[in-house]
Amino acid sequence: MSKVTPFLMFNDQLEAAIAFYTATFPDSEIKNVARTGQDGPITSAEFVIGGQPFMGYNGGPYFKFSEGLSLFVDCEDQEEVDEYWNKLVSAGATPSQCGWITDQFGLSWQIVPRRFMELISDQNPTKVKAVMAAMLQMVKLDVAALETAYNNA
Repeated sequence: MSKVTPFLMFNDQLEAAIAFYTATFPDSEIKNVARTGQDGPITSAEFVIGGQPFMGYNGGPYFKFSEGLSLFVDCEDQEEVDEYWNKLVSAGATPSQCGWITDQFGLSWQIVPRRFMELISDQNPTKVKAVMAAMLQMVKLDVAALETAYNNA
């Protein structure tokens, strides 16, 4: 286990959440689970999503996720953005804006193409401002539209 590991409190949906996350993202696995009784529901688990270790617990209705914590998904290109976005939406996620989406368990994700991060790192503030303005109008991030904004600035 890492020295610091994110710990997620679910409202009795831990088993479904880790099954979905480990099936959706490569380099994912369920490392360990604790159950209530031999065949009872999972109460806690150690798991890996996309190479990042997590711990999870079924904490009940007292705990809710907020957008104050989100998981950032670094996508190689538009195809990868589309792949994760579509998997999340198909499973019941709610798109927000600017590449953010909240999954069926209430956890927020940022599905971000690597090219966006490159464009906003440009030394030309006019180009960066144009890319940011374009991004703020989007729900799912669109690499071609971001490139157009950059090139037209």
